[in-house]
Amino acid sequence: MANIHGCNLPEDLYYLIEKHVWANPLGDGVIRVGITAVAGKLSGGKLAAITIKSKNIGQPVQQSKSVATIESSKFVGPVPTPISGVLLRANEKLAADPNLAVSDPYGEGWIAEMQASDWEKEKGGLATGPGGIAAYQAFMEEKNISCS
Repeated sequence: MANIHGCNLPEDLYYLIEKHVWANPLGDGVIRVGITAVAGKLSGGKLAAITIKSKNIGQPVQQSKSVATIESSKFVGPVPTPISGVLLRANEKLAADPNLAVSDPYGEGWIAEMQASDWEKEKGGLATGPGGIAAYQAFMEEKNISCS
C-alpha cells in the first residue's frame, strides 16, 4: 500500500482518479467499488450517511454516474462508479456505520458490488499499479490535496 501525502492507496486497485473512487475485480465480472481515503478526507472525515437507493439494485449504472449519496457535515454529494454495469448489492454495514467508508475504505467500507458491462474495455481507462499511484500523486499535487 502506498502512502501519498498521508493518504493510503493500494496499488492493486483500479482508480477513477478525478472522482476518488476505486474498483476491485472479485471474479466472474463482479466488481466491488468504493471511495478512496482521499474522498474520505475531502468529505470532512466524519460521515453522517451513505445511501444507496434500493430501487437502483438490479439497474444499470453508467461509468461516472452515482451509485450512492454520501453525507457529512461538510459535503453532500454523489458517489460515482468507476465502471459501467448493473448494481448488484450495497454494503449494508454502511447503514449502521457510514464511517467504515472512511476508517476502512478498501476493506469493510466498500460501497457497492456491480456486474461489469465491459470490464476488459473499461479497466484500461482506470489507473492501477505503480503507474496509477504515480498518476494519483500527480493529481493530488496539482489540486493541492493531502490527508495529513
